[in-house]
Amino acid sequence: YRDLHTFELQAPTRLIEWTRGNRVCVAGYGQSDGNEILQLIPPPTLLTKETQGLCPERDFKVECGGFSERPVYSLKYVPDTSLLVTSGPPDSSLHVWQVSAEDSDVIKSVSTIATENGTGQSWAKIATISARAPWVLHGSRLDRVQITEVESRKNVYTAASRGSEELSSLAFLDCNTLLLCCATGRLCLADTRQPQSLVEAVSVPSVPCSEQWCMGTRHGAQGLEPSSQLVARLSSKGLLTLTDLRKTSEFLALAKARVPSPASVAEFLCVSWAPALEGYLAISGFDGTVHVYDTQNWDSSGREAEPVFIHKGHAFDGGGGSGDPPLVTVHTWHLQKPRTLLSAASDGSLHVWDWVQPCGKC
Repeated sequence: YRDLHTFELQAPTRLIEWTRGNRVCVAGYGQSDGNEILQLIPPPTLLTKETQGLCPERDFKVECGGFSERPVYSLKYVPDTSLLVTSGPPDSSLHVWQVSAEDSDVIKSVSTIATENGTGQSWAKIATISARAPWVLHGSRLDRVQITEVESRKNVYTAASRGSEELSSLAFLDCNTLLLCCATGRLCLADTRQPQSLVEAVSVPSVPCSEQWCMGTRHGAQGLEPSSQLVARLSSKGLLTLTDLRKTSEFLALAKARVPSPASVAEFLCVSWAPALEGYLAISGFDGTVHVYDTQNWDSSGREAEPVFIHKGHAFDGGGGSGDPPLVTVHTWHLQKPRTLLSAASDGSLHVWDWVQPCGKC
């Protein structure tokens, strides 16, 4: 490691979201009332682009917080605002939160976005954008995807689909183009200017139906057309596929991650592209580790890939008194520091780590 910071949360968290001013939001997913939503100030070394030397202050600090009466399974910051959107069981409704101004330390609930036929549906997957107005893309199934204006709660788009597959991930490619990933691994492209049809469908390799999939899109690929972006998909058995959206009929690459066993909780699967390091991605959700891979030499053979780094810090932390080994529930990359990641685990541990690039690969 070049650097490692740890912070102990009061409850397990499955969310890490960057907000304004390089703040970090986390939220609890317990089944009881009073799940915390916290905005943290990172250690000073994470607030600058350049790596600094020794710093006397190495901890996160709680800047403000609030409580959700339901588990928070997804949390997204609405860019260029002070708003957060969350979702979680028992239905597909969304909750909008206001991160308070500097003179207050409260994150307060300001509105609820109810969804048609939301009762009985699984919790909604969400994505946000502020290109035209603060929008949230949300849905639990392929035939229930819509865009809602966050502040007015007005519906501005509804996707038309005959399929009702469960969704695992959603993403804005730009203000007009949406990417949807089903739990079966199928990718669908949608265009807000053509609400009556899903434009493309991309399948996955022939695998058992029991496998669950999630996706990761390259965050903030500035200057790229939406159709030129790479998409990574990860299955619950560790299969990784890379797809170029310009050539959806074929796989750009196919590899097998070195995971100990299939993921026991598919909802914790996470795959993400490094925003400031070309060709690198990270995966988690199988055990107490996070694997980092360099995909630049991958091909379509499906061979086992060698990780360039494995973060094992959560596994060494123990089970938080429960006796069970911790499971990494989520990870995310620092937006400017190329090799810095944040990860959280089921024992309430939050880690920030920066690995040293091996010699010869600088």
